[in-house]
Amino acid sequence: MVLSISGVVLLAIIVFLFFRKGGLKASHAVACALFGFFLAGTAIAPSIDAGTQSLASLLGGIKF
Repeated sequence: MVLSISGVVLLAIIVFLFFRKGGLKASHAVACALFGFFLAGTAIAPSIDAGTQSLASLLGGIKF
């Protein structure tokens, strides 16, 4: 749960920066949000979740 909330916040910040600095149009942001919303309801959603979880654990295991 913590990962998904922080991931949503991170993606929201990225979208905001693209909107302000990179020329992202509001219609593009809405289309991307709707795509993500509907993608979450498909059969591939568990695979995407497992991939992001493994990526997060890989990044979390990096020692500096």
